[in-house]
Amino acid sequence: MELKPNAIVYNIEQYGLSDTRELAALRLIIQGQEKYYVFLDFRREERLKETGIPVSGDKRSNRYIDEEAVKSFLRTHIGDKNITFCSYWNARLK
Repeated sequence: MELKPNAIVYNIEQYGLSDTRELAALRLIIQGQEKYYVFLDFRREERLKETGIPVSGDKRSNRYIDEEAVKSFLRTHIGDKNITFCSYWNARLK
């Protein structure tokens, strides 16, 4: 919060060390006053290591991060209603 971000953009990505190309890595791009900051979080067992966001599995045991779990984490831990949270694919930062 000391960066005073206007927006936080999230991207759910393939986990680079996985043979199955699972979608179990998270990138947060934080727009500060003068710079962008990038935070990466990777799976450790059934959760992301740093944020603790759960990693789910589908019927074929493909691992993924639920987008609603990411949004819930950001709302809970950031709490500032003036900060915009959006997916990388929908981001329109000023």
